[in-house]
Amino acid sequence: MPRPDLSRVPAYYHNYISKVQNEELGALFIDHQRQFLDFLADVPAEKWDHAYAPGKWTIKELVQHVIDAERIFTYRALCIARKDTTSLPGFDENTYVAHSKAGNRTKIDLVAELQAVQRASATLFASFDDEQLESTGIANGKPVYVLGIAFILVGHTLHHMDILKDRYL
Repeated sequence: MPRPDLSRVPAYYHNYISKVQNEELGALFIDHQRQFLDFLADVPAEKWDHAYAPGKWTIKELVQHVIDAERIFTYRALCIARKDTTSLPGFDENTYVAHSKAGNRTKIDLVAELQAVQRASATLFASFDDEQLESTGIANGKPVYVLGIAFILVGHTLHHMDILKDRYL
């Protein structure tokens, strides 16, 4: 499977897609599951309530955001692959984080949920055939296609892993 056609995804996702090195969809999700989980395993539990500046998310909130966003991206991919022509809504990540109650959760709990969500995402994308991967729909008012969403989802996680490395640790 080739890399996504950038003309078929909104420009604000191009940076996420550029972070993805693997081009084979199955391996892409194996790497996705391993990379972020391995990285988070090395983050000490006492750092998970840390924010790098006032008003910024804690590590717990950032991980919850990654979980929430992955669920939203996979829902979009599912709808589009199943030929649902409904225009799918955007979401305000700051509102989601503000109401996530991630601060009440533990590192172990968040990592377990992330692992479950990542496995489900890999299984969903593995179920799509070439026609479904090429299906286009509307999300957040912009055209996007299923293969592009797979790369966006993985690149989004890599983006936040880079932020954790650069600003939190």
